[in-house]
Amino acid sequence: MKIEILYPEFCDINSDMGNVRYLKKCLPEAEFIETSINDVPAFIGEEEISLVYMGTLSEHSQEIVIQKLKPYKEKIEEAIEKNQLFLFTGNSVEVLGKYIEDEERKIEALGIFDVYAKRDMLHRHNSYFLGKYEDIAILGYKSQFTMLYGDNSNGYFATVDLGIGINEKSKLEGIRKNNFLATYIIGPILILNPLFTKKLLSLMGVKEPKLAFEEEVLESYNIKLKKFKTFTNFEK
Repeated sequence: MKIEILYPEFCDINSDMGNVRYLKKCLPEAEFIETSINDVPAFIGEEEISLVYMGTLSEHSQEIVIQKLKPYKEKIEEAIEKNQLFLFTGNSVEVLGKYIEDEERKIEALGIFDVYAKRDMLHRHNSYFLGKYEDIAILGYKSQFTMLYGDNSNGYFATVDLGIGINEKSKLEGIRKNNFLATYIIGPILILNPLFTKKLLSLMGVKEPKLAFEEEVLESYNIKLKKFKTFTNFEK
């Protein structure tokens, strides 16, 4: 089993590389490929990759990554159509949208998804999140300078019970197409959400998923879930 981490030197904002460290604990026999910014992504070639992961980027790094991935746009689209498993967290999905609006600038992105992002560097959005991915309760946090706009009703990561979706007026969070999963939820999401992590391992081909520190992460998840549900009742 091979897991590819795209651009780890850029993608560790909000401790998102904690997701990778946890996967390494869950899958000690797996091979982790760390693709640097000047490398050709492994999933583009002939290698069979069980998961392609990319975490949160700085705004400057987003622009670098867009340029690096542009030559592979068609290959990325092809991989998505062929059900390659991706997990993009934080603002990394924005590089695959149409563009990123930054005050007077419009930064053209890859255009794979019919969405666009707006930056507001003077106002950071911070919130709790509680929602559902399929039948799994998802919890976590959001901390971002950007919001995503467009219609994701035919392909979203999770519905929202507490917090916001891709923007403050949306109750649909993230992007999903086939096995491409993208979410702004941070935490890190895989440590906070053991049931989702088990689902992800199943999608990767693990027949009987076993989590590292399973008892402890499930206990923590259940405690936080109860607390977040209290927040939901308070909002209502």
